[in-house]
This record gives sequence, C-alpha cells and structure tokens, in this order.
Amino acid sequence: MAKDSVKLIANNKKAYHEYFIEEKYEAGISLAGTEVKSIRQGKCSIKESYVAIEKGEVWIHGMHISPYEKGNIFNKDPLRSRKLLMHGYEINKLIGKIKEKGYTLMPLQVYLKGSLVKVEIGLARGKKLYDKREDIQKKDQRREAERDFKVKNLY
Repeated sequence: MAKDSVKLIANNKKAYHEYFIEEKYEAGISLAGTEVKSIRQGKCSIKESYVAIEKGEVWIHGMHISPYEKGNIFNKDPLRSRKLLMHGYEINKLIGKIKEKGYTLMPLQVYLKGSLVKVEIGLARGKKLYDKREDIQKKDQRREAERDFKVKNLY
C-alpha cells in the first residue's frame, strides 16, 4: 500500500446535517493492537460519538470499535474513551475556539492513511431548524435538476 493512500472506514453524515463545520483537523488515535485489526476490517462506528478536551488532552467518547474475533483476552471495551494525538498548539487553538458560545468538536470520519489510523475532527457550530430545512430544500432542488438533466439526455 502506498504511503499516501487513504481508505475510509467510518463517516459521520449526521454531523454535516446537524452542524456547520467551520474547520477540520486530522488527529491520530491511541489504540490497542486488536482494535487496529478490527478497524482494518471496517468494524467501527462514530455515529453517537463526540470529542472533548480534558486536562489539555483530546479524547473521543462513544466511538464503537467491535471486538476482534480472534482477540480473546486482549480485546478492550468497545465503547471506551480513546485519546486523540494532536500537537499542543492545535489543542490550545481548539480550547480557545470551544470557549466561544455554540462551538463543539465532532468526529467526522475515521480512515487509514498508509498504515496509520486517523480521525478527522471538525470544529462545529449547531444549526437551527430553518438552516436544516434550507439544506434539505437545496438538496431536493439539486436532485430534481439532475433527474431533469438525465431525462433530457435520454431522448
């Protein structure tokens, strides 16, 4: 596998619907060996997870990694909190941004970058109900336009 190849493992579509994503950051994740093997098989979910900064360290909570079938006693708790690996200046920048009203950190995707497991986290601001309606309306208009374009090209 090439060094720069990226294989998507888990994607958080709900985050894009519920939040405006202002900035994105890439972070490593501290895992046990059997967790890495399970992620390579694609058994990871970040739908209900969130990111928190505690005592100057970034943690991801609620990320579900299924136990590795051949891992027996070495398997860890599937929902345990895991430490994200980021530079100190990035963490300080995030702490300053999160103190502003309405900002939070959300995991956006988990992927393999070469042989490393990475998590993309986003600095997010919550959407109001009318923002969500506008997004749905735009998506419907785009889908309708694509459908019309397809119908016109058939004849």
